[in-house]
Amino acid sequence: MSRPRINKRYVLMLRWGVPTLLVTVVAAVAVAVATQRSDPMAPGEDGSIEGLTSVLTREVSPEMVTIGLRDVSSEVGVDFRHFPSLRRSVLPEDMGSGAAWGDFDDDGDQDLFLANFGASILDELPAEPGDASCRLLRNDGGVFTDATEAAGLGEPIRANGAAWSDYDADGDLDLYVTTWGANRLYRNDDGVFADVSEYAGVADDGFGTGIAWLDADGDGWIDLYVCNYVDFEFRALDLARREKQYGAEVPFTLNPSSYKAQPNRLYRNNGDGTFTDIAEASGVANASGRSLGAAPFDFDLDGDIDLYVANDVSSNGVFLNRGDGTFEDIGASSLAADYRGAMGMAVGDMDRDDDFDLFVTHWIAQENAAFENMHSANWKDDEGNRRMFFMDSAELLGLGQVSLKMVGWSTGFADFDNDGLDDLWVVNGHTLEDESDATQLRAQCMQLFRQVPEEGFFELAAAACPRLATPMVGRGGASADFDGDGLVDLIAVEHGGPAVLLRNESADPGGWLKVRLRDAGPNTRALGSLVRLQAGGATQMRQVGAQAAYLSQDMLDLHYGLGTALEGDLEVTWPDGQVTEVKGIPAGVVLECSRSGSGEVEVTW
Repeated sequence: MSRPRINKRYVLMLRWGVPTLLVTVVAAVAVAVATQRSDPMAPGEDGSIEGLTSVLTREVSPEMVTIGLRDVSSEVGVDFRHFPSLRRSVLPEDMGSGAAWGDFDDDGDQDLFLANFGASILDELPAEPGDASCRLLRNDGGVFTDATEAAGLGEPIRANGAAWSDYDADGDLDLYVTTWGANRLYRNDDGVFADVSEYAGVADDGFGTGIAWLDADGDGWIDLYVCNYVDFEFRALDLARREKQYGAEVPFTLNPSSYKAQPNRLYRNNGDGTFTDIAEASGVANASGRSLGAAPFDFDLDGDIDLYVANDVSSNGVFLNRGDGTFEDIGASSLAADYRGAMGMAVGDMDRDDDFDLFVTHWIAQENAAFENMHSANWKDDEGNRRMFFMDSAELLGLGQVSLKMVGWSTGFADFDNDGLDDLWVVNGHTLEDESDATQLRAQCMQLFRQVPEEGFFELAAAACPRLATPMVGRGGASADFDGDGLVDLIAVEHGGPAVLLRNESADPGGWLKVRLRDAGPNTRALGSLVRLQAGGATQMRQVGAQAAYLSQDMLDLHYGLGTALEGDLEVTWPDGQVTEVKGIPAGVVLECSRSGSGEVEVTW
């Protein structure tokens, strides 16, 4: 079913003029799923409940399938298994682990760090590196070599999330890893990593999950936001306490609502290799939120980085940067602080209207959210001030009903077919246990949505990739062009299973352009830069470092699909507001912009 592109003002009036219909449909679906099916994840004929939501189903025609992915994990050297332990039905071990793309040796190839939860919290961690360790895979022209032990990263830990950034401004990427236990900051010294967590003051021992690197106070040094989940305490008697969730028995120890939330950390970079926690003073501790991820992006395009925090069974945090390193909580007025089980996030200008939108994955029967940023609509409040708010357009875009049976985790926007429109991927996997084997979780299929001009998103995972027709207990995932062919590839990590690397082999893609920024001073990767590309009569906008995949990190290079355009014009707005324009860039190149301390910019491709 197609949907014409509608003016945002009209959509807003439509949404608030007839909200009862959508709310009723969603509520009815949730009730039907919970009461009519013993297994809420059992697939239906068309992914709908007959007579109730089939009207929202979108048919995929063969000509829509312009994306092709293939599992190449074994042939390129991605050999990894997450959580080599017996599952014991306790919350920390079920959250899964992430994957982080980053060029740690600065050779132009995207290397890959795979976080591993080394053992159940009821078992001892292995004493020596091995299968329980995280893995650092060095990319050598599209083929990976295990560099874990040589790089000093083989220590077995219970890792959750990972993200790269150059915190010490020495030109190479360092690595932060959240864990069940003390978090780790690994400083990169010519490809060998040293654990400097204690010295740096960032060895937080909460239930660490998502990570965001950002310049929160505008001083040029990259700060660190760390999400914490719940104050989990294991008691053996709690395993016997059970409750019903959608017809399934769930131990008390798996319900996040059983435990209090933990506050988050905002570590200000002191510029000397150490950090100071200023989360409470800055207004972003989010102490009541069970946080799983944070998206650092400029909501209102005023030049500083705002922060959206995804919280599980607690209201999401929506924090507007005041420009001085403190934040205003605009949750209520933003219309985006909803109370659902939020996990992963994708940030991008999906409708190409020059503001950043936000996609959020949710738990079963809650529908994923597609928050369209209304900044470009220029709505005003009663005092004539521009309002900053979002509108959930998931149903209108084809992203709502299709997610009702899924538990969504990592997600991201990526233009897989290079047609100039952002597509969307979602890693799914249940939190309910297998009824016949409580040591296993229920598997689900990933979703891959192609954006079709003027019609929204269409799910075509199985048609685009046979591997995606096989269910998995998905958790982490991230995108990158790992083989340098101008097509965005995808990694997904299965809880208790392998990491699956999907190479993009789309048959007839459009042209492409990749942008790589380097800056003098402490922000060497130019995090926060806005980069607009004009090509084929449209403008695409991206922000360096704004990605927020669940426990994971996409590549920092910016990828643009050009469609049939042969060239494009680029505008880079650096974090300090300086603007660089580059005209007539040919398709099929990697554009490197390097800025010196004096502000001069060298452009090469």
